[in-house]
Amino acid sequence: METYKMQAFPRAALAVMSAAALFASGAAFAQVDVTNAWVRGTVPAQTASGAFMTIHAHDAAKLVGVSSPVGTAELHEMKMENNVMRMRPVGSLDLPKMQNVELKPGGYHVMLMDLKTQLKAGDKVPLTLKIEQGGKVVEQRVTAEVRDLTAQAAQPGAPAGGMAHGDHKH
Repeated sequence: METYKMQAFPRAALAVMSAAALFASGAAFAQVDVTNAWVRGTVPAQTASGAFMTIHAHDAAKLVGVSSPVGTAELHEMKMENNVMRMRPVGSLDLPKMQNVELKPGGYHVMLMDLKTQLKAGDKVPLTLKIEQGGKVVEQRVTAEVRDLTAQAAQPGAPAGGMAHGDHKH
């Protein structure tokens, strides 16, 4: 009986340590916080809108893609060139370690196109961010609240859409 207890303990300890190591290695990837996620509302028959948020990576990472069931989603940049505001898709966006990266009107944003339905204030839009970190791409789900179509930027006191950094899958 004594021998059994001695053998059982190391197996149990090994199982606990293995589970802890697995959890720690999973947590080491895509430790990214997303706050203030929102989408600009649309009028009937409008087929495009923008999604905006603040992204904070705990370690250097890169946003390499985005998708949503409401339509086609792409990462875009707006910037002034020769006194003309231009918008273009971008393949990725660097997320420097411990710095906030704002996706906002007039800058980097998620372009939602070919919308399947009108987006009304108060609706929720699911987004899946594809984040590359440490040589691995993980998906992180975000829920963005639809704001009035006249919304321009983060509104103080507005409910923050988003999620905790643990809401992702490998």
